[in-house]
Amino acid sequence: MKQKKYRGVVVPMVTPVTVKGSLDTDAVERIIDLFADHGVAPLLMGTTGEGNSVSRADGLLMVKTAVKAANGRILVYAGLTGNCYSEQLQQADAYTQAGADVIVATLPSYYALSARQMQDYYTSLANDIKGPLMMYNILATTHMSIPVDVIRQLAEHPNIVGLKDSERDLERMAACLAISKEREDFAYFCGWAAQSAHALQLGADGIVPSTGNFVPGLFRQLYEAAVRGDMDTANALQQQTDLIAAVYQKGRTLGESLAALKVMMMTKGLCQPWMLKPLTRLAEEEEKSIEEKTLSLFAKDN
Repeated sequence: MKQKKYRGVVVPMVTPVTVKGSLDTDAVERIIDLFADHGVAPLLMGTTGEGNSVSRADGLLMVKTAVKAANGRILVYAGLTGNCYSEQLQQADAYTQAGADVIVATLPSYYALSARQMQDYYTSLANDIKGPLMMYNILATTHMSIPVDVIRQLAEHPNIVGLKDSERDLERMAACLAISKEREDFAYFCGWAAQSAHALQLGADGIVPSTGNFVPGLFRQLYEAAVRGDMDTANALQQQTDLIAAVYQKGRTLGESLAALKVMMMTKGLCQPWMLKPLTRLAEEEEKSIEEKTLSLFAKDN
């Protein structure tokens, strides 16, 4: 596999908050330390991090806290969401000045955008911000898909360094991988965690698994096994992480699964299961069930 600047395991980190909804900076430090210990990077304020619900002030505080805790050991990717372009520029500039290594932007999602508008948005953003930009395609939340032809054209922009794609489409994955393979300055990250091993086998530069919040070490092992061509090990780890993911994802909406993930993380003392509105904690009995199952199945520290 090629070795690009942006590669490896990037975990879409949860945003830990207190009962009052303010950022839990102590928890941010604990999670970043865990990530650094296992050689994985955080994506702050992505979908798993409730990015659209984080205030501007807490977003900047989170970046500052994460950068300080990382202390140069790992890269810090900062998610950019919202619908006001001028405010996005301000946030991107603030995150970059605070030390974020890459800005990762989803499409503004209030209006349905044409392919031309999507291309114009990312081109303008790449021209206007100071740091490197990565595109983030996630049909499940934006209800739009960046066309492969648009990605191909945007990959030529000198300040667009890659694509994080969470769309569940194997044909699309292959097409986007083909673009990445043509360029040494454009990375492809698979955001479809259940296809992590498969994507890496096909030549993906990195993976972005939400379950990495709970078991970052397993995904680092999966990545390293795939890089050295040991697909038996990589596929075995894929199956193991899929089972862990089912504990918080199966039978739940996306928002409910994020609350369940925080419950799992609570068993390791990483954060509390408070959520940012409009999301809420799960019912007490459901949290207790998740906690008991987690402690029973995953008592061993991964």
